[in-house]
Amino acid sequence: MKKLPVRSALLTAALLATASAGMANAQKTQLEFWTISLAPLFNDEMNRLVTQFEKENPNVSLKWVDVPSNAMEQKLLAAVASGRPPAAVNLSSDMAVKLVQQGALEPLTLDAAAKKLYFESPLSTFTFDGKVMGVPWYWAPKVVAYNTDIFKKAGLDPNNPPRTIQTIIAAAKQIKDKTGMYGFMPNIGGINMLYLFQEAGLPILDKSGNKAVFNSPEHIKLVQQYVDLFKAGYIPEDTMRRGYTAATELYSSGKLGMLITGPQFIIRVENDNKAIYNLTKVAPYPINLAGNVIHTPLMGFTVPKGTKDKALAQKLALFLTNDANQLQFSKVTKTTFPSTVKSSTDKFFKQGGDSAIDQGKLVASTELKKAKDLTLNYPDASKLNKVFKDNIEGAMAGQKTVKAALDDIVKAWNASL
Repeated sequence: MKKLPVRSALLTAALLATASAGMANAQKTQLEFWTISLAPLFNDEMNRLVTQFEKENPNVSLKWVDVPSNAMEQKLLAAVASGRPPAAVNLSSDMAVKLVQQGALEPLTLDAAAKKLYFESPLSTFTFDGKVMGVPWYWAPKVVAYNTDIFKKAGLDPNNPPRTIQTIIAAAKQIKDKTGMYGFMPNIGGINMLYLFQEAGLPILDKSGNKAVFNSPEHIKLVQQYVDLFKAGYIPEDTMRRGYTAATELYSSGKLGMLITGPQFIIRVENDNKAIYNLTKVAPYPINLAGNVIHTPLMGFTVPKGTKDKALAQKLALFLTNDANQLQFSKVTKTTFPSTVKSSTDKFFKQGGDSAIDQGKLVASTELKKAKDLTLNYPDASKLNKVFKDNIEGAMAGQKTVKAALDDIVKAWNASL
């Protein structure tokens, strides 16, 4: 029998091994999960999750895809329509409301033990008409990060930050008057005014849930104060259009006195401008005693409609949000909090420090008892939210009075509710 030359034998073996590996990979179940705006800061953690899930499920090849927040809804709807959705998708609570109403998500089948892993309130946020449409992941109450150098230049005491909305507004005016820089950039774009109403103890719907009631004199007064600030030049022009993204950019560039944000975004300041981060201190978000609550948006994982292996997709969602992985994610972000009962008791959340990130974590941890996702579930949410957004923007631009804007919104809402 004629022997192959050594070089030919090695080449043949290499080709066979490559072919075998390719066939093995082709035989694996291909899974994909999407997250919202976590790259590149949290690449290592997401890749760790991929590796761990593949280790626990050798027949699965898992891919992580990060999607910008403003593109997630359309990208997911397109994937569902094409019949090629990912297995699990990270959605915010307000996104989940709209996608559930559009029939884009699958209900999950959680047993009693699985449900008990999560706090009741976060799990209920992703429960619609008795069906669990997602599992909660992370959340973080808002805090106020502020630039101590800008405070000093404006004649404000960095050791005595504002503690109420009114004193924040007063400080913002003083910063603008004394330094020419903006004092704050309130998150009032989109439907965020609905959350400010609730934080102020003002109702959105009547007790039946079938009638909008947010055009009272008290509601008008709350919106009017922001319209007045906008008209007087105390709020940046792109506040309504770009929201917290623009606020974070402005703060990181040293041109904003206070940043009202989830503490997880403080790490972006550190990453973007270390000098500004070193000047940053953190104060609690002011709680309105009438509402006694802080709107704290939840992130969760959902399973899209049309997922080929629903059981495996649910297994992935539960893996991503289990006790161990929620705790590890919090340790990586340093400022987010888990929605599982066991992980929330870890001593990590009580550890202090002098940095802005440590301050943010400690301040937010004291606010958790007031935290609640105030997202409401009402029919035709996408359409009604647009009506709300367009009319509030019209009032801010001076195209109509606040009363007319709220009256028009309520009329449109009540025609659909």
